[in-house]
Amino acid sequence: MSESTEHGMNDLDLERPGSDPPPSYTGWQAAVARYFRFDSYRTNFRTEILAGVTTFMTMAYILVVHPLIMSDAVFLNAPRDLFRELVIVTGVASAIGTLTMGLLAKYPFALAPGMGMNAFFAYSVVLGLGIDWRVALAAVLIEGLIFIALTVTDIRRHLITAVPTAIKAATTVGIGLFLAYIGLSGSTETGGAGLIIANEVTKTDFGSFRQPSTVLATVGIFLTAFLMIRRVKGALLWGIGGTALLGWIFGVATPPKGIAEIPAFPSHLFGQAFVGLGGINAGNFIDFVAVMLVFLFVDMFDTIGTLAGVGTQAGYIDENGELPRANQALFADAIATTAGAVLGTSTVTTTQYWKL
Repeated sequence: MSESTEHGMNDLDLERPGSDPPPSYTGWQAAVARYFRFDSYRTNFRTEILAGVTTFMTMAYILVVHPLIMSDAVFLNAPRDLFRELVIVTGVASAIGTLTMGLLAKYPFALAPGMGMNAFFAYSVVLGLGIDWRVALAAVLIEGLIFIALTVTDIRRHLITAVPTAIKAATTVGIGLFLAYIGLSGSTETGGAGLIIANEVTKTDFGSFRQPSTVLATVGIFLTAFLMIRRVKGALLWGIGGTALLGWIFGVATPPKGIAEIPAFPSHLFGQAFVGLGGINAGNFIDFVAVMLVFLFVDMFDTIGTLAGVGTQAGYIDENGELPRANQALFADAIATTAGAVLGTSTVTTTQYWKL
């Protein structure tokens, strides 16, 4: 989901032929550069800021797609009545997870509510099993606390090491295909690309190029692919910006009406996981435990696959096939899941790393 990067090396590969030495910094900039080892990774503030903006743009879809999925099951009186609060929770939970990953593990890995996990939460657990969404949040909270315990005791790292490389690679590929499927599908009426649509007989089918949104999405894909093939720095960012501009010019998309807006506090979501703990009773205890274990199992393999994938792509995997500072990265992931549950969202996990 990203391009070539100056992060693509490990601690043993610090000399990159042809790369310019990073500039010298003073004051607080020197402290930041020293903490994140800018010299070792041959990077600088400009590269990191531009790479961070690019990564935000490539994963900003989660701010809309995740609340759309969750608000089908998480609501007060009618579906979508908590959509705006879910948008805020999604952004805050992603920020907490990403900051924790950067400050604690010193990895440029971005975290956000996991796709697939949110669909399981909304459609299988809440709507399918009839479990109250607050109780489902409690299951995510307990899962996060168990992950913290497994990480502190070093059990989780050993579990990751025990998983064969083939399964890690397969998990990474599966996650990538799933995200690609999401990106290519979706109704054009709700802003989706429409390249993949539902079909009662074959389950999936090709969309129609009679839809302007589908044509725009296709042009955007080819434009971005062309820029990436030409190794243009910030190709994804330019591709997204160019596609948006074309959409505004031809009236396919509505231009933004403002730059920023003060968000409302998610008062109906914050702390509801603790309320859900009080909703566990003899009638739903078995279902609660089963759901919690499924969250635990799926999140574990999701994290294993994603960390292995982004770690390999970024060049952080060492000669033993392990991720240095793995425990710190896993602890940040566990903290993000727990914080996300308290805020009012499904499992937060590592999604990608920022690169230029």
